[in-house]
Amino acid sequence: MDQNKSTARLAGVIYLIVVLTGIFSLAYVPGKLIITDDASLTFQNITSSETLFRLSILSSVICYTAFLLLPLVLFQLLKKINLYVAYLMVIFAIISVPISFINLINKLEILDMISGAPWLNHMTTPQLHSNVMQLLERYDNGNLLLQIFWGLWLFPFGYLVYNSGFLPKILGVLLMMGCIGYLINFTGHTVFINYSESGISAYVTKPASLGEIGICLWLMIMGIKTKKQS
Repeated sequence: MDQNKSTARLAGVIYLIVVLTGIFSLAYVPGKLIITDDASLTFQNITSSETLFRLSILSSVICYTAFLLLPLVLFQLLKKINLYVAYLMVIFAIISVPISFINLINKLEILDMISGAPWLNHMTTPQLHSNVMQLLERYDNGNLLLQIFWGLWLFPFGYLVYNSGFLPKILGVLLMMGCIGYLINFTGHTVFINYSESGISAYVTKPASLGEIGICLWLMIMGIKTKKQS
C-alpha cells in the first residue's frame, strides 16, 4: 500500500514537470514571440528574446524526457488493473517521444538562422524571415502529427483510471474524452481548410487538459485511496 502511494506521488511529480514545461514551451513562449501573419516581427521578437526562445527548447527537452519516464511509472501503478491495456498506454506514449525530439530540430535550426553566421550572407532579409517562419510552421505541423499519440495514450490511461477503484472515475472519463478531442483536432486540421477558424479547435482539447492537470494534482497531492486499494 505504501509502495503504491509512493509510486502515485512520484507519477504526480513527473506529470507536473511535463505539464509545466509543456505549458511554457508550447503556449507561453509562442504567445510571447510568434506573430502568425508577421514574419518580420516574429524574427525580431525571437532575436531580441533569444534567451527566452532557447529556454523554450530546453524546456521541451525536459518535458519529453519526463514524458518518457511518466508512462513507465504509471505502468507500475496501474498494471494490475489490466496488463494489456497498461502496455498499450506505455506504447502509445513512448512512440511520441522520438518524434518530439526530431521535431525539435526545427527550433534548433532557427537558432542557426538568427546567429548571423557568414554562410547566411547570401540570403536577403525577407528570405531569412521567411525561412524562420517556415521552420516554425514545420514545428507546428510536427506537433499536429504528435496529437495522434498525445490522444491515443490517454484512452487506455483513462480506462485504467476509471476502473482502478482508487482514482476518481471522472478523471478517467475526461482522459478518454481527451483522446477523442485530440483525434478530432488532428482530423479537423488535416481534412478541413478553415477548421482553425471554426472555433472548435479551441475547445475540443479542453477535456484532455482538465483530465491531465486533474490526475497530475490528484496523484501528487492525494496519492491513491488506500481504503479501496487495500
